Amino acid sequence: MRRAVFLDRDGVLNRIVVRPDIGVGSPRSLDELEITPGAMDALMQLRHAGFLLICVTNQPELAQGKLDRAVLEAMHDRLRRELPLDDLLMCPHDDAAGCECRKPKPGLLTAAAAKHGIDLPTSFMVGDRWRDVEASKAAGCVTVFLDGGYEERRPAVEPDAVVRSLQEAAEWILLQ
Repeated sequence: MRRAVFLDRDGVLNRIVVRPDIGVGSPRSLDELEITPGAMDALMQLRHAGFLLICVTNQPELAQGKLDRAVLEAMHDRLRRELPLDDLLMCPHDDAAGCECRKPKPGLLTAAAAKHGIDLPTSFMVGDRWRDVEASKAAGCVTVFLDGGYEERRPAVEPDAVVRSLQEAAEWILLQ
């Protein structure tokens, strides 16, 4: 069995976008997609330590018609080219769909575990929203909450660590 670091996309691998109508959100164009400073270095440290790196992301704006699938695929292609990711799994649904893949449900993590032979209890999830923390705990992973200081609901379960950056998350993971 392999160990992985699961990474949320928006707010972890790339900067979030603040919109007046919804607050923090996902980029909706390639121009808005800005990779988080230091992401490459943090991911390379984890890669050199032997972790698989898997992005798991909710993209409800696709289901809501606010994001074009071709644009989303172009953003994901860019992330795959510019970051050392082993896989990128996405939930294209919104809450109304009631699917198993939308975080806070653990479906994306368990699907990745089945696909890549990942041992979830020895793996980590780095996320910046309550949904990430709760999905990680539901999957049985070690949970690292990247606190972006958003004015929103906090996780209902306690993360194993709270950090302020992806670099700090990587350093904490490497000490475990």
